[in-house]
Amino acid sequence: MENPERIGCVARGYLEPFRHFATEAIHSGQEPEQWNSLALVPPISLSTTFKQHSPGEHSGFEYSRSGNPTRNCLEKAVATLDGAKYCMAYASGLAATLNVVHLLKAGDQIISTSDVYGGTNRYFRRIATEMGMKVSFVDCTNLKCLEAAITPETKLVWLETPTNPTLSVIDIRGCADIVHKHKDVLLAVDNTFMSAYFQRPLALGADICMYSATKYMNGHSDVIMGLVSVNCDKLSERLKFLQNALGAVPSPFDCYLCNRGLKTLPLRMKQHFHNALAIAMFLEKDPRVDKVVFPGLPSHPQYELTKRQCTGVPGMITFYIKGNLEHAKIFLKSVKVFALAESLGGYESLAEHPAIMTHASVPEEDRVLLKISDSLIRLSVGLEETEDLIGDVDQALRAAHPGLENPTKVEDLLKHMKFNC
Repeated sequence: MENPERIGCVARGYLEPFRHFATEAIHSGQEPEQWNSLALVPPISLSTTFKQHSPGEHSGFEYSRSGNPTRNCLEKAVATLDGAKYCMAYASGLAATLNVVHLLKAGDQIISTSDVYGGTNRYFRRIATEMGMKVSFVDCTNLKCLEAAITPETKLVWLETPTNPTLSVIDIRGCADIVHKHKDVLLAVDNTFMSAYFQRPLALGADICMYSATKYMNGHSDVIMGLVSVNCDKLSERLKFLQNALGAVPSPFDCYLCNRGLKTLPLRMKQHFHNALAIAMFLEKDPRVDKVVFPGLPSHPQYELTKRQCTGVPGMITFYIKGNLEHAKIFLKSVKVFALAESLGGYESLAEHPAIMTHASVPEEDRVLLKISDSLIRLSVGLEETEDLIGDVDQALRAAHPGLENPTKVEDLLKHMKFNC
């Protein structure tokens, strides 16, 4: 196995971290001079309406659905972190998806990568199609499949990388080169798993970068929110109009919380990477596990691609426990540090069963094709002590498979992981 050593917080072989990221996360959009009080921490502006100087003449704010000072701080910060000119915040990740899809009209085609978040799959299959749009699910890890699927009606290609829950990695630049051969086709990338710290889709040719900010971008499991970043002026104007017209905007308090969460994003993502890599290495040697899928392992089929387009890897691990549904259930009932719960990307570690939980709305025949089996378990690795997390996984596997042990010594594993962050 390749040495996973990191030197000076740079993951060996990955892209260099984005310059000034931590500084921008703390300062971009946060200038105290924008407030009469010169407050260093942006205040929560709860007012729904704003006094105007004369009819139609205001100071930049008139009604909080169309613009709010606290939301503005968040949107400016995220735009900077994404390397974008504009960002729009929404009431949820699916609200962000809704706004992007409203750029289209009846008769237009959406091409979605086949392995996406269950809620996205459900929205495309059951809502977008009812609005008269055509939706095709394609394996976008194969660029030839994407190219063959594009028709004159195609207006949006939707990628998610790494995919949820099987963690396939898609070549964003390769997809962008194909998509932009065709007039008026937009490429959107759901960047939820990677966060702005580990991946910048716009720099790789995407037109739209989208997040469920509920996850890593906020990072504290206390906000439901979506984000969309773009560079095109006309696209921004259209999305800004839809943000106001559709009205699915986040509250000022949620914007304050997410803005606060960004300040620790670099620190959090480094620790998520460290913990997940240690657990993935432990699981890969475990006789109680059939297969481990983690983009930070050399065994991952798109490991080299991951290093080319990312600065690191988040805390998401998928593994197939040896056995069947009953073994998976015993494992999930036995975890103690990990919590059995949906969602991901918070400071706490979570474990879930995609086939029953997050992807239950995906038709069974599609789950079979996507290899979302009864033995598949998804981990969202948090920020707890590495040895405690490995110990918890070990004891839960022991409960599922009494008598079998992992020969790996945790202390030896951690000694070989020289993280200097």
